Amino acid sequence: MARLNKKILCFVDEYGTAGEPGFALGCVIVWARECGRLDKTFSDLLPASVNEVHAADWEKEVVQGVLGRLKQATLSQNMILLNKPYSLKTGSRPEIYANALVETVKFAIKRFRAANRGGRFIGNVEVIVDACEQNTDLRFLRTIEKARLEDGLFKAVIRVVTLDSAASRVLQLADLVAHARSWIVNGEENAKGLRDTYGIEVS
Repeated sequence: MARLNKKILCFVDEYGTAGEPGFALGCVIVWARECGRLDKTFSDLLPASVNEVHAADWEKEVVQGVLGRLKQATLSQNMILLNKPYSLKTGSRPEIYANALVETVKFAIKRFRAANRGGRFIGNVEVIVDACEQNTDLRFLRTIEKARLEDGLFKAVIRVVTLDSAASRVLQLADLVAHARSWIVNGEENAKGLRDTYGIEVS
């Protein structure tokens, strides 16, 4: 139980396509011990008929309503929502995705450490990514493993797991957080609006 108490889970989904304009990752970082509570809280906010959440299939007002109510129902020190764009286009799409993931997780760890007064070091982070063609490619896996061994804060990551989002409500929440980038791209929201209204940090 002590190990679970110290473990941190970082759920990540994408908006757009790696290497294309507007590409960004949405992230939910949470204490492992709080993940079950977050899962239930989020699930309780969804329409009863929903089996799996896909923000792209919902009206904007529905997505914003769920995120707004979630902000009111959760404590920020236990969970942080992040949306981080990635514009560099060096390498293949899997490599671009991997580098975006590394930078997003490092940013998430910094924010989570500050919110929880965790001192200089946070370890035992597990990253769960919505499985897609780019993040199951061998080039993605090689880039991630190199970063996990060599790249500063990313060395806190014990493993990166790809998972079908149907298996995790919190991964589905990361999809909503990622999709919020579309509101910035379309000029409907700005970083301050996402933070104040929906509790989403934007780098």
